[in-house]
Amino acid sequence: MMPVVSPHLMRHHAEEGGHRVTFLELFFDLVFVFAITQLSHFLLEHFTVLGAIQTAVLLLAVWWAWVYTSWVTNFLDPAHFPVRLMLIALMVTGLLMSAALPGAFGERGVVFAAALVTFQVGRSLFAWWAMSADGTQRRNFTRITVWLAFGGVLWLIGAFSSADTRLAWWLGALAIDYVGPAAGYALPRLGPTRTREWAVSGEHMAERAGLFVIIALGEGILVTGKTFADGVWSGVSALALGLTFSLSAAMWWTYFVVNAEVVAKTIRDSDDPGRLARFAYTYLHVPIVAGIVLSAVGDELILAHPLDPAGMHEAVAVVGGAGVFLIGNALFKRTANGQLPVSHLLGLGVLALLGFAAAAGLTTSLGLGALVLMTFLGVAAAEGRPARMAGIWSRTSRRATPQDEA
Repeated sequence: MMPVVSPHLMRHHAEEGGHRVTFLELFFDLVFVFAITQLSHFLLEHFTVLGAIQTAVLLLAVWWAWVYTSWVTNFLDPAHFPVRLMLIALMVTGLLMSAALPGAFGERGVVFAAALVTFQVGRSLFAWWAMSADGTQRRNFTRITVWLAFGGVLWLIGAFSSADTRLAWWLGALAIDYVGPAAGYALPRLGPTRTREWAVSGEHMAERAGLFVIIALGEGILVTGKTFADGVWSGVSALALGLTFSLSAAMWWTYFVVNAEVVAKTIRDSDDPGRLARFAYTYLHVPIVAGIVLSAVGDELILAHPLDPAGMHEAVAVVGGAGVFLIGNALFKRTANGQLPVSHLLGLGVLALLGFAAAAGLTTSLGLGALVLMTFLGVAAAEGRPARMAGIWSRTSRRATPQDEA
């Protein structure tokens, strides 16, 4: 007979500070610093259409592993010993998965897929066991485990398939994984889960997602610093280093100047916080993180050949990375106030023009980076205006007022 686990393993979000990220969660994230580094290096070495698709598949798999764990630690408290053991076991599995990333479409495909499936299904089975005292959440994790296991079968089939068909199998696995939350993990007899049943802390999810963004930005800084350290030092290379760091800082500013607190408040005041959190933190952060990873490749291209004419690679990495980031950021901010920020839309228009200029070789790599930086500074300046921020806060507060009075 399955022993009943005490509900004390669950987080108590109503308690002051109950939603805060723990030191163990920060330690857990270190594995994904390595994963992001592996992915950016893989893309740089396979900078083709096929390489970009393969990198996207691996990034989506890595993100799904991380964000599902963040959802589990939103429910379960890492301060308790069984949850700690679970996270440490996931770190070991995640380290193996990250190490296999460069060879995932080669000789290490089986290792990568096995580690990923073990990570995903093992964590969900633990959550199912730990929530045995909560019938609603246990049914939810029954659904989640079945969906992840079904997708896991395709991951494993792909791993044992030839290189020609592996990508197709893994795209199918990703389709199952990503459709799952949107479909409510619907199963025969059990039906779909209802997001209103999810006990979500908007503050915890905001902090966890923000920390992953910092991980991705930090990886770019580490890579550019290493590239600069290993290269020939000169005034131009120092200028390129300062520029690439400034690009990372501008992306940080654009993301954090309004996002985290406002979206967290919107989720907290919503009558269906699970639905908003699923949309904002599970799906909309994919383009944000993908844009940062692509931009890190662009930083390396700028450092490698700062005065050479820009080309298609620079257009895709430097301009495309910034554009994908802004698209994700705009959609994420729309969660807070129901509107796409005009500053982001204007920034995307400018980036489109810069992309054409770069592809035509009308500017150097260093000059292209400077123009992208100026675009980000314009977007960040518009987002940081006190009137703009006050307007977002007031709209959010007005929407929450009836619930607060209730």
